[in-house]
Amino acid sequence: MSIDLSALNYLAILIGGILYMIYGAIYYSILVGKENQSKGALKYVISVIVAFISSIFIAILVQATSSNSLLEGAAVGGIIGILISIVYLKNTLFGLVNKRNFLIAIGDHLIIFTLLGALHGLLV
Repeated sequence: MSIDLSALNYLAILIGGILYMIYGAIYYSILVGKENQSKGALKYVISVIVAFISSIFIAILVQATSSNSLLEGAAVGGIIGILISIVYLKNTLFGLVNKRNFLIAIGDHLIIFTLLGALHGLLV
């Protein structure tokens, strides 16, 4: 397994970051709305950074696993979404996250990472 950062599709990374932001805006506005949101613009700046970092890491993992199709990329992204969901499950079991927030978070991560994986698999 070798990772060649110069071989990454930077257009796909850009599209993935934008996809993550659009998806997050829609998903969280529908499921969470304005309830329990912190004040200030910093959360939006950090969300943009997280979107692009996530797209970069998915691109690296898709390349490293030689997943060069929509379905193979989606499988890589889906596995990451499942892994994150398992961590949220553990945190929920220990009372760190309530059940509603658990369901919102795992839905978000399962969907967006599968989409990002599919995008990068398609455009690798």
